[in-house]
Amino acid sequence: MDTFLAALIILAIGIAAMCIGIIVKGRFPETEVSRNENMRKIGIKCINEDEDSLTGGPRRKKATACSGVYSDACAGCGLYPGHETAGNAE
Repeated sequence: MDTFLAALIILAIGIAAMCIGIIVKGRFPETEVSRNENMRKIGIKCINEDEDSLTGGPRRKKATACSGVYSDACAGCGLYPGHETAGNAE
């Protein structure tokens, strides 16, 4: 029981110290890799930036699923080869 009480007191002191640190600084520590100055200094990059540097461009947005109904957005997908939009008509 004494060990548990001692551990609980040490834990409470640690949590209080972290809270005081946040209150004194006026903000919560930045944990986002792309915005953390210390991580940038040592060369750690966000996975998005790392992927962009490997592929040579920004990440592509997630493609939306085809609904099976033709629309102008489907002009380039090849699912409806007979359909052409007014802007793409030859």
